[in-house]
Amino acid sequence: MKKNRLTLLIIFCAIILDQITKGILLYLITGTVPLAGAAWDVVPVPYLMTHVFDFFNIVFTWNPGTSFSLFRALGESAPLVMIFATAAITGYILYYLFVRAVSYERIPLALIAGGAIGNLIDRVRFGAVIDFLDFHIGGYHWPSFNVADICIVVGVGLYLLNWYIARQRCIRSSKGGK
Repeated sequence: MKKNRLTLLIIFCAIILDQITKGILLYLITGTVPLAGAAWDVVPVPYLMTHVFDFFNIVFTWNPGTSFSLFRALGESAPLVMIFATAAITGYILYYLFVRAVSYERIPLALIAGGAIGNLIDRVRFGAVIDFLDFHIGGYHWPSFNVADICIVVGVGLYLLNWYIARQRCIRSSKGGK
């Protein structure tokens, strides 16, 4: 039961942190936090920029695609396709997390699920995800992203690292601990 509490806490914190940061950005731009609406009607300005450091800006973009603006080319069908795809994948991750996951998978999968749910909330509310973190070197920009994307990437990284470590332990133990 304690495992489920920690897992739920991580998921909840990822969602809340993501939604709070996006809410603050919306409030600073519009003076209110819209509950729903078509993305481009909520904030019609496609791109706002605040220079923070030589390598970092705060921007405002609507992303109808996936993490880091992938699959943006789906066009007008993107919001509906992405809502169903995200919901299906997130549902499977949650099922696996609470039914089948082993201990080293729990925290990474909770981060992935929390990030996916954070972005899914935007997709359902606005038809697109708010991205606002822009890192760059000179004129070369990494696609803008948000806190949910960070949770997903960190979760995948931890999952792969934990999987590799667990696999190495298994290989060593099958060789007699040498």
